[in-house]
Amino acid sequence: MRTLLFITLSLGVLHAGEPLRVAIYDGPGSAGKGIPRMTELLSGRPDFTVTKLPPAAIPQLSVKDHDIIIFTGGSGSKQAAAIKDEGVAAVSQFVESGGGYVGICAGAYLACSNFKWGTKIIDARTVSSKWMRGTGDVQMVLTEEGKAILGHKADEVTVRYANGPIMMPFGQADVPDMKPLAYFNTEISRNGSPVGIMTGAPAIAVGEFGKGRVVAISPHPEQTAGLDEMVRNAVRWSGKREPITANPVP
Repeated sequence: MRTLLFITLSLGVLHAGEPLRVAIYDGPGSAGKGIPRMTELLSGRPDFTVTKLPPAAIPQLSVKDHDIIIFTGGSGSKQAAAIKDEGVAAVSQFVESGGGYVGICAGAYLACSNFKWGTKIIDARTVSSKWMRGTGDVQMVLTEEGKAILGHKADEVTVRYANGPIMMPFGQADVPDMKPLAYFNTEISRNGSPVGIMTGAPAIAVGEFGKGRVVAISPHPEQTAGLDEMVRNAVRWSGKREPITANPVP
């Protein structure tokens, strides 16, 4: 069998043969297509193994058993309520100990630092409490670092959006600044939500927490045609692995 080699982006450490052990939270607060789509995107591949974890398993989350935890869309506060304070603390400890975290929509809310129920693992806060902005397709522009990490060479892409967080820096002294990989270039602002705060705000941001890496994704690339490898690369980055280029420019 061919041996697979992976190289971390920042440390230059080789990982041979072992797939990333990905856990996906599967319980209250996660809804819609997020869990089945992430399971579909990562399963049956040589570089990932996938395990679904119910709320009761989250307090025992450990880097001994998993490399990455993923929280998908739904409700961040309901996810936090389901895993309880012990689970929230365990997720933070997991990342601090070197685990990777990928939060999509609700999972990005859960990662933020301005909610008392949040894991506070990325130096980001939400701009407005009026989160029900609406759903639809929006445009996002990738930074150069975003293109490198996500393996996607197009400057601008269309992505599905469904009430994801509008993020800005929180200013935690003990947590490194978040780094935007993509910015919203258009916006949705229905239901009395503030106009003008979405365009130019980070759509995808990454950060470090202790020894681990965090990816906070506001929209839904996992539910957008043509962005499958971008999502896998976000997971790879959280696990300190080399990206795979999805659409090389001729």
